[in-house]
Amino acid sequence: MIEFGITLKPDPPSSSIVALTRKAEEQGFSYAWLFDSHLLWMEPFSLLTLMATNTSRIRLGTCVTNPCTREASVIASAFATLQEISGGRMLMGIGRGDSAVRVLGKKPASLATMEQATHEIRSLVSGEMIHGTLQIKWAHGNMPIFVAAYGPQALRLAGRIGDGVILQFADPHLIQWSLQFVRQGCEEAGRDWSRFQVMCAAASYVSDDLECARAQVRWFPALVSNHVLDLISRYSIENLPPELTSYVRNRPTYDYQQHCQVGALHVDFVPDEVIDRFCVIGTAQQCQQRIEELANLGVTQFNIYLMTKDKERTLDAYGKEIIPAFSYTQY
Repeated sequence: MIEFGITLKPDPPSSSIVALTRKAEEQGFSYAWLFDSHLLWMEPFSLLTLMATNTSRIRLGTCVTNPCTREASVIASAFATLQEISGGRMLMGIGRGDSAVRVLGKKPASLATMEQATHEIRSLVSGEMIHGTLQIKWAHGNMPIFVAAYGPQALRLAGRIGDGVILQFADPHLIQWSLQFVRQGCEEAGRDWSRFQVMCAAASYVSDDLECARAQVRWFPALVSNHVLDLISRYSIENLPPELTSYVRNRPTYDYQQHCQVGALHVDFVPDEVIDRFCVIGTAQQCQQRIEELANLGVTQFNIYLMTKDKERTLDAYGKEIIPAFSYTQY
């Protein structure tokens, strides 16, 4: 069964973050996530406390934090505290780092660093001792961890160490290409693939005006292009799908001060065809059809990057017209 989530950009006021989370819960969403980029936006762990104390069911987490700007034991203590506050509703999304790291002029973490941090956080949040001396004695229970990944090595790593993977596009072909590597990693580690979670995180806008919808989500493939350029620097382009790489050839400089912003000046290089593949846009029926296609490929959560205008309208459209169609459907 596919579930639905939202990811919010932690812009002020904090009351808006709380209100949108409560509305998402009311409309049948199962997850609410926050970006973690401490110089661009508000502190996510403080906001997650507000979100937890103002909701009762929806699960909460970072999409994503990273081991560069936050040391592993600090992340673990924050999540263990939030587990107590929320009644065990927390999840963690972790990646190598993009905006949070690059705005500081630093490079994303290596896969080895991310792997070690993930293991340490998982153990500490569960109350286990690591390195013979380090322990959060009052922590207990398990917290699911989702690993954000793009390239074959990172995708295999997500399968080996994560409870789920975060794939930042809604292109069925690229989802299928990615999952072959995730499944390899999962099975190589002797883990049960049937229990593995697959999150598709992408922008979405419900409208019968396609040009209006594209204008609302063009920033999303521009965001993805940062990760694509990173891939191209580390892999031979022949080993990457052209559906992922070809659109970045004429990309201008990316302005992180307009990160995830509708109408950002750096987005014009993104063609309509890429928007239509990477995002979920169109009428409610068209959006439902795309999500059904993703679910049939193994996606277990569709996570809307809710940075468009009319956020409440999007939540209403999903809650009234789209989520109910999946309530009793097994894939």
